[in-house]
Order: sequence, then structure tokens, then C-alpha cells
Amino acid sequence: MSVQTMIAAPKNALLKLGFTNVENVHYQLDPTTLTEQSVKRGDGVLNDTGALLVNTGKFTGRSPKDKFTVKDAITENTVNWNDFNLPIEEKYFFQLKEKMLAHLSQKEIWVRDCFACAEEAYRLKLRVINENPWSNLFCYNMFIRPEEKDLENFEPHWHVIQAPTFKANPAVDGTRADNFAIISFTHKTILIGGTGYTGEIKKGIFGMLNFVLPTKANVLSMHCSANMGEAGDTAIFFGLSGTGKTTLSADPKRKLIGDDEHGWTDNSVFNFEGGCYAKCIDLSAEKEPEIYNAIRPGALVENVTFIEGTNKIDFASKKITENTRVSYPLTFISNALHPSIGKTPKNIFLLTCDAYGVLPPISKLTAGQAMYQFISGYTAKVAGTEAGVTEPKATFSACFGAPFLPLHPAQYAEMLGKKMTQHNVNVWMVNTGWSGGPYGVGSRTKLSYTRAMITAALEGKLDNVTYEAHPVFGMLMPTECPNVPHEILRPRNAWADKDAYDAIAKNLAAQFVKNFEKYASGANEEILAAAPKV
Repeated sequence: MSVQTMIAAPKNALLKLGFTNVENVHYQLDPTTLTEQSVKRGDGVLNDTGALLVNTGKFTGRSPKDKFTVKDAITENTVNWNDFNLPIEEKYFFQLKEKMLAHLSQKEIWVRDCFACAEEAYRLKLRVINENPWSNLFCYNMFIRPEEKDLENFEPHWHVIQAPTFKANPAVDGTRADNFAIISFTHKTILIGGTGYTGEIKKGIFGMLNFVLPTKANVLSMHCSANMGEAGDTAIFFGLSGTGKTTLSADPKRKLIGDDEHGWTDNSVFNFEGGCYAKCIDLSAEKEPEIYNAIRPGALVENVTFIEGTNKIDFASKKITENTRVSYPLTFISNALHPSIGKTPKNIFLLTCDAYGVLPPISKLTAGQAMYQFISGYTAKVAGTEAGVTEPKATFSACFGAPFLPLHPAQYAEMLGKKMTQHNVNVWMVNTGWSGGPYGVGSRTKLSYTRAMITAALEGKLDNVTYEAHPVFGMLMPTECPNVPHEILRPRNAWADKDAYDAIAKNLAAQFVKNFEKYASGANEEILAAAPKV
């Protein structure tokens, strides 16, 4: 198929969409061309390995307070309206869409047709319209890349329209600021304006799938990583930032299904994406060799700086942001599974970095406990550099991804519970945080011990050991585990001051209970019964 033939249909479709000028349209360009265009336009530079480096501008992360969902017949009684799911009237969606199309009609634009969802039965066709070539490169990297035959008669299910230089007028456009991300489930369109942060595109599609798949296809959508062993046994890793989700799923003995977004059907776990969007802060070849080696031609690196006098990335620098990122296709990972579809999971790991040193380094959960912990989405961050902050701080993010969940968290938790029971899945809670005391007193659990515990769980070596229930949180703690000192397996025993442990454990339990109050009305009896004892 010639380039002219390929681009004719999208141009006609753009005119129908509302564009008034489609003379400057770039369609389905390859990464080399997009990189060259970005450098030529002054949008980015190359580093010493040939990756494209860009600065996303004012926004170096998502802006949750400026993310809106059109409130209409589809969403009014289904979306869980809260601080993350903010309503906006349909008239403002139409108004902003018209303004954005007029803005983009005067510009060069880059159009990409791609897919979300590796499992073909649930695959959605996406058409992404970008204002610059490097954002289009991001979409090439992150979404599933169609073959040429797939582009014939391509009719998108969803549109994403992104224009970083277009700014809303809050006084008349119904937004909070001049930047915005708006999704309409009725019109199957996502509008992103005023921000160049590419993560808004990725998470816009993720949020859409978190609504569509559970409600329309009975597929559980999950913010998790996943890998598969040689025997076809799939493992899922849930966890907030800093808990080890990427690190622990990167096992050279297992195939990587994906590092961030997945769906669970009756007989498979599949990746939503075709790439990875990894953090770069403090990246090294020793700690994360796969990510480090993925920074090469075709990769897009955001908001990093060079070591002075060189074109080598200073991975330790936070000069622009701590949220430095690189996007690259899954094909850049040596042990990635293709297609990225695994079998039904046998083990689920809920990862937390408990800086209080209260939770066991590994424990087994009942179905009710798993759903309770899943809804809670707990981790505790260590004390930061802010003056006066000396103690750990608990963080709760429902289903380990609250900002991306349009439905009530209990709906995802109940789906998880049913699938766990149906497939007899083991659920483990893994504390990658502190042992023997809180941050500042105890020490962080060695990565080698955590890997040994996960390996033992995966290999069935914890199936026949003795367990004891945690006196406050109720999860079952193994009394032995291969290659792990038995004294750390029961956290209270690892503390010199047992009274201090009891006090901190009760305090943490109270924080769990307080956090769960906002979800209690939507939770069933089994979930409610799994609350810690205060």
C-alpha cells in the first residue's frame, strides 16, 4: 500500500471529525523519522546512545485536578464521582473539541492508528492526533503497533486529540485551569490540552479501559505488572511507586508480560500496552539493566539533564523533576513475551513498602483479606527532606491505582475476589520495606530475601509450611522460608522493643480503618470482616 493510499483515508476521516485543513498531516511515521523531525524542529536532542531527549514543559507529571469525565447518561450513575473523577458538562466537551480542532487545523499534525489490548477479542482501535512528532513517537512506543494490513479500512473505536500549545479559558470552558484532560464515553474521545506530559495520553486510555472492560466485557482491569514462568504459570504484581513492582517482575527466569496495565479474562492475563514507561531517576546498568539498555534509538526520554560537558544522561539529577521517564517498545526487553498474553494467574503479589516495619515480609491472604488490602492499596513512604518530618507517612491508593479508576473500588475488588476463588489463586502480601523497627531504627528487607520469598511462593515451597496469624492484621505468616532468616518472618519477633511494635501496629491498623470508611458502603460482608483489629 502506497503512502498516498495510506494517508488518504485518515485525511478524509479528519475532515469528517471537524478539521478544516488537512494539508499538513503526517501519518504513521516510523520512529527514525519522528526522531529526526523532533531534532530538526528543536523539540529535542540525542544522547550518546541515540535516544531522543525532550522536555515536556511546564508539566512533568499528570495533573489529577484537571482531569474530567463528561457527566451524561452513560456515566451519571456508574462513575464513582470523587476527587479523581471530576464531572464536566457535555457542552464544555463540545466547545473545547471545536476550539482544539480549529487550533490544530492551522498546524502540522501527526496521526497514528494503533491498538490497546493484546488479546484480540478485547482489542480497541485508537486514532491519536498529536501536535508534535515526539508525542507521536511516545504513542508508537506505548500502544500496540498494527501491521500494514491492519491499517486498511481502519475505523477507530476511540480518538485521542492532544494539543499541548492549546490553552482553555477557564472562565468560559468549564475547566479549573488552562490545561485539561477530558474523556467522553458517549463520544469515545479524549481531549488533552495545555500540557505536554505524555503520561496523560497513556493514563487517559488506561482510565477508559478501566471503565469499558469491567462494565462491557466482564474483564478485570488492573494496575499491575505480570510475568510468566516456563511452565506457563502467570504471576501478577500490584504495588504503588517505590514498592518494587517493576524490579520484582523483572525475573530473568520468567517472561515479562508487561510492567503496568493488564486485563484478566476467564482464561488469560493480557497487556493493554505495547511498551513500557519506566522511571529513570537513579537508573543504573547494575540495578535495572533491561531499562538502562532500552535507552537507545527509538526510545523517548523525558525531562532528564546531561552530565555537564557531555551528552550522557545524569540519571541522579532532579533538576527538572524526580519523575524522569523513558518510553520504549516491549521489543526492547530481551525476555518480553510476544504476544503479551499469559495464562490465568496462579499467584498474586500485593507489594507494599511498609516504613513502619509492622507488616510481615511475606504473608498469605484469605479472599476477604486480599480484597480488603486491594481496596486499601497501602504503602508507607519514608521521611522526606521537609523540615519537621521525621516519621513514615502512610499512603493509601485504592486498587493500587485510585486516580485511574472510574468505578467504585469495591467493584474491582469483588471481581478480583470472584476470579481468585474461581481459579484457586494464591494471594500474597509482600513487604519490601522495614524489619526490626521503623525507618530510622530497623533496616530495609534485603532484596535477595524478598526475591527468595517470591521464588518460594512461585515454586510452591510455602504450600506445606506452618503459618501463624498476625495478631492485628490477620494475614498468615509462614514460620519458615528457604534462604530467608526465620527471625524476620514474624515482624514482632524482629523488634527489640515489643511494646513499641504493638503500639505502632495498632496505630497503623487505625489508619487502615479510617481510610476504609469511605469505601465501606460499597463493600460486602467478607471484605468488611477482613479489617484489622484496632
